[in-house]
Amino acid sequence: MAWTRAITASFAMTDEVWKRHSNPWSVWTRIPFIMLFALAVWSRIWIGGWALIPVALLLIWTWINPRAFPPPSSTDNWASKAVLGERVWLNRTTVPIPEHHRLAAKLLSTLSAIGVPFYVWGLYALEIWPTVLGTSLILFGKVWFIDRMAWLYEDMHDKTPDYRIWLY
Repeated sequence: MAWTRAITASFAMTDEVWKRHSNPWSVWTRIPFIMLFALAVWSRIWIGGWALIPVALLLIWTWINPRAFPPPSSTDNWASKAVLGERVWLNRTTVPIPEHHRLAAKLLSTLSAIGVPFYVWGLYALEIWPTVLGTSLILFGKVWFIDRMAWLYEDMHDKTPDYRIWLY
């Protein structure tokens, strides 16, 4: 859990940034990151060391993305609720969440984590099958996790006044 807090802290997610991140454009433009990152790393075949430029740009975009879009006119949609659910998930030590959500999130995170060694190996060795397998496992786990976060928010939005006002 300490590494999750460290990653979260590195993104400096203020209330304003969370509002912007709940824009569906922010969600949908983050999902292809894992595939684009693989393509950027693989581009070293074609452009050599210049591949560091698209890699760096993608890493920078990951930090900028939650800030890049205005707050949505409504958060009553799947993508926004997924982001709101992530906030609920990160706040689970303060406001407990149902065990079935906790277990599902851990299983889906584990599924994504299983893909990481394949992904890294494929990118390092420029081998297609581990890259595709790793990408598939990571993406499948992540998108299902995002869907689960939307469900978590649906179940938790009436638990605190803060959670309630996030939906408009």
